Amino acid sequence: MAVTTFVRREALLPDPVRIHRYQRIPELGPKILFFTGGTAINGVSRVLKRYTHNSIHLVTPFDSGGSSAKLRKAFAMPSIGDLRSRMMALADDSIEGNPEVVQLFAYRLPKKGKQKHLKQQLHLMQRGEDILINAIPNPMRRLIRTQLGYFLEAMPADFDLRGASIGNLILAGGYLNNHRHLDPIVYLFSKLVNVKGTVRTIVNEDLHIGAKLADGSTIIGQHNLTGKEVRPLQQRIDELFLTRGLDQKKRCKTMLRDKIIRLIESADLICYPMGSFYSSMMANLLPLGVADAIARSNCPKIFIPNVAGDPEQVGLGLNRSVERLLETLEQGRSSSGGSLLDYILLDCHRGRYPEPVVCSQLTASGIEVIDTHLITRKSAPYYHHKRVVEVLLSLT
Repeated sequence: MAVTTFVRREALLPDPVRIHRYQRIPELGPKILFFTGGTAINGVSRVLKRYTHNSIHLVTPFDSGGSSAKLRKAFAMPSIGDLRSRMMALADDSIEGNPEVVQLFAYRLPKKGKQKHLKQQLHLMQRGEDILINAIPNPMRRLIRTQLGYFLEAMPADFDLRGASIGNLILAGGYLNNHRHLDPIVYLFSKLVNVKGTVRTIVNEDLHIGAKLADGSTIIGQHNLTGKEVRPLQQRIDELFLTRGLDQKKRCKTMLRDKIIRLIESADLICYPMGSFYSSMMANLLPLGVADAIARSNCPKIFIPNVAGDPEQVGLGLNRSVERLLETLEQGRSSSGGSLLDYILLDCHRGRYPEPVVCSQLTASGIEVIDTHLITRKSAPYYHHKRVVEVLLSLT
């Protein structure tokens, strides 16, 4: 049964007219912008590309764990794993697209393979003699082989290839080939897999995130925050900041590029989505210029909080999460005026939020609560991707 919710401009949610129009002509769909990272909204992205080819995804380049950590250590480069993952979610994987390229970019070398054999396999790919490469027609095959060649030429002798993403290696090769500039290879990669949207890193610098905890201690590195590679946090995060190395606690500043500012200002809707609250979403808000660009963007801004728990949000309820989001944005902007957050999207009936939601506190801050049916029996305890997309489309 459909749930009807009315907000300030009395828009019906979901709005079947808008949804049908966007689905019919996704090339003219809205520019919904996400500050994100990780994989939490990849499912939403796969649904969204059926309605709009103009979504904008600003992802964090601060990942310091997994296979991305190996590339960062070897080449002193920004993390590209989340970038590749989001482009794959938005890629045209239909027969009209390039499914063979998508398959190659999604392939990972065996985790238990011997280094000698993994190097041999990678060299076969670079020479065009591997079955995954052979399935790709030229000139795409030639372009991919070129980027792999640059990676192999620069690869340290002791580089661990176990579990490596071929897509990441191609991106890394292109990054090195383009004089350590990320945008040219991202553009090429997007064209190769026909990405239905725009995906960029929030900054292109080799930076890391750090956090000051409630007990006064400091930890450095995204992998130390998420609870995936090390023990989950026991203390609340009180401050998030950027630093220039995993061995450095000194805070640093970085400025948003003009092209990213223009993307933010052009958005039809800005979304602070679910996912790792600090390392995936809040980290995107740290560069100077982000908050000002958001405030200047004359579009709705909406926050979708996590359900079913987030290891990074220990000691942080939903209302306090909203306060932290606004505090971070307020600290980052240079002038007053312009909204930073207009709506919070919830399913109070079915969502397992960390604490009871106090709507009066949110509305007192000028934030409107949209409480609607977002979680189904099949998707529980998480949001249903299509329902989230339909609400976002209806607000544009």
